Amino acid sequence: MRLTTKSRYGTRLILDLANSAKDNYVPLSDVSKRQNISLKYLEQLIRKLKKAGLIKSQRGPFGGHMLNKPPDSIRIGDLVRILEESTAITDCSERVDKLCGVCNRGGECLARWVWVEASRAMFERLDQITIGSLLSQRRVMLNGSDGMADSRPKTAT
Repeated sequence: MRLTTKSRYGTRLILDLANSAKDNYVPLSDVSKRQNISLKYLEQLIRKLKKAGLIKSQRGPFGGHMLNKPPDSIRIGDLVRILEESTAITDCSERVDKLCGVCNRGGECLARWVWVEASRAMFERLDQITIGSLLSQRRVMLNGSDGMADSRPKTAT
């Protein structure tokens, strides 16, 4: 799975709301300007995130959007699942049945196991990262380390 702009921009949208909409609703046009993302595209993302219960909205002159859940309870893996509508990195690993029929393999495919495991590992890691952890580790992450290096292998120097 190549993560699309849905996941990337959706994460930026949620981070922006976590930063800007603590007590007041934030107009989507403000997020659009700050994040340099098309307002129309953000409107599409907002609909999905609102339907999933991550965002609440209010109409009117003081309207806009804000998080509906605490930042520490919003996992990046959930954002990707909601916005990409898939958890598989390949078409064949998305299917439950062993005979997927997606590629030219007629029978069981041992290589398919690799893609199923890779999808599982990716989401396992993404589920460990929350919007709250990103915000609290911002300085560390922007300076070259993610602040969650416990689960990362150390590189030799």
